Amino acid sequence: MSQFLDRDSRPRVRLVKKTQFGLLALSLAVLAGCGTLDPMRDADYHAEAPTTDRPVVRPVRSISSFSESLVCMDHLLRAAEVPTTLITSAQFPDYSGKVPVAVKSMVVTALSQMSHVSNAFRYVDFEVDIARQDTVQNLTTILLNNNQMQLQRPALYVNGAITYVDQNVLGNQVSAGTSANRLDTGYSRSKSSTVVALEAHLGDFRTRTFIPGLDSANEVVIGGAGEGLDLAGRIGSYGVRFNVGRNYAQGAGGAMRTLVDLAMIELVGKWARVPYWQCLMLEQTNPAFQRQMREWFDASGPNGQSGLIQNSLVHQGYLPPAGTSLPLNHPLLRRALAQFQADKGLVVTGRPDFATYERALRNFVALDENGALTRIGWTSSGAVVASAGDGSAKPADWGLPAPWAINLQIENPQPANERAPFKQGEQVFLSAVVSRNSYLYCYFTGSDGGTMRLLPNAMSPDAQVSADQAVRMPDWMAPNPAFILDAGKPGTEGVTCLATRDDASTRLPQLVQGPALTTIANVRSADDLQRAFGNALGTSEFVAQTIQWKVVPASNGNGNSNGGTARK
Repeated sequence: MSQFLDRDSRPRVRLVKKTQFGLLALSLAVLAGCGTLDPMRDADYHAEAPTTDRPVVRPVRSISSFSESLVCMDHLLRAAEVPTTLITSAQFPDYSGKVPVAVKSMVVTALSQMSHVSNAFRYVDFEVDIARQDTVQNLTTILLNNNQMQLQRPALYVNGAITYVDQNVLGNQVSAGTSANRLDTGYSRSKSSTVVALEAHLGDFRTRTFIPGLDSANEVVIGGAGEGLDLAGRIGSYGVRFNVGRNYAQGAGGAMRTLVDLAMIELVGKWARVPYWQCLMLEQTNPAFQRQMREWFDASGPNGQSGLIQNSLVHQGYLPPAGTSLPLNHPLLRRALAQFQADKGLVVTGRPDFATYERALRNFVALDENGALTRIGWTSSGAVVASAGDGSAKPADWGLPAPWAINLQIENPQPANERAPFKQGEQVFLSAVVSRNSYLYCYFTGSDGGTMRLLPNAMSPDAQVSADQAVRMPDWMAPNPAFILDAGKPGTEGVTCLATRDDASTRLPQLVQGPALTTIANVRSADDLQRAFGNALGTSEFVAQTIQWKVVPASNGNGNSNGGTARK
């Protein structure tokens, strides 16, 4: 028996040794091949890298709960005729080191969004970083030393800091598990809350003193949670394990943008003495608004989404009334969507994505008597209706879009009570805002009745303007404006602006078609202009507004008065 076992065992030993030798030889061959890698052999594989590196999700506009409130403040400041003010800000330090965000850039963005229509603020960039020189800073230093550049002193400045970050103020953790011969299970859940605070102040730049009462101190909660499930089992002598989990963590960037927007609204509202709280009470600041709108967007489907957006575009003048919905790829719809997205500060895609859906319908959503968001729809007649609590429909005049109109405003600084007359030769600055995408034509009428066209002109030949965007006359932001508007002879002067739905340059009579900044014969008043436009286009195809001011004599050193008008 022993001889049989010995004879039977020797071939097995030799077989194992041969197998080990073969595996060793194969490993050496693989390693040798790795040592002589040929990049050209993988060229097709690497060629896919530029495509794979592209984002799979389109960029979206960065917004906060108070983005719509900033737009509201912009219109509120314009209604209050707040003059343009130079402003700057300091850096906002974070001594905790837990919130590495660029707060100062968020401040600049918030001030800019409150100045699209009102021109309330112009930010002065005084940023100087000795340790990190850049092109703009170097050029500024050179030009300042050569007296080729002048930095204007701001009137106000914003100062503040991320005052504290209290991490894990609240925390909750639960875990449980079971164990058996062939199956083990485990479950865990955790939640945590972190509090971040921002304080901001408004100061007088000339004296470097903070203005009492112009401060803002708010905090926001950043939440996070996680949930996990573990399964482990044995089948015979083999083991299997599964782990499934999900979690979320609200980012510090979005939370800080919300705090910055709120702080700027409070500071600017208190400084300008306007009822800023009206803008904070907008329903779009409700935290549930975006979530509810997203649910409606997903539930509507492509056809429902497109239909609601197209109805909104028709009501706001971006699309002509039509009996049927346009296909998604229709050129007219894509152009209207692109123009609407550009006007509302969205990423222009020409597609009815969620951001466009939310922006098109946000003025058609309200809170019901129970504080819940209410869906808004359109009847066949085009009237806006809201669903009542009992399921019936009720009128919702508050949901109608703003009427098509022009808002003309004098931008010169003025006393608090009444507009003072302009002195002869004093420069006049105006701005015009149209509530819808239109073609804008503006004319100046002097105290002697002479009328000339200001817009469009040789420097700005395109008459098309975007909705809710201020058109400056003259463009004081341009280094070489097309004209300068001076108060002329004593009396009453004015500017009349007319907005048309379509380009009217080929339909207007020759009477008002003369070259820009040249006196037009036989037109001596705003009534003459409106009559000419009405005869050519029809009274329903345009809107108009006129703004006037008084001019008084201004004496020079010799006792004579000098004056002017719109000049190149």
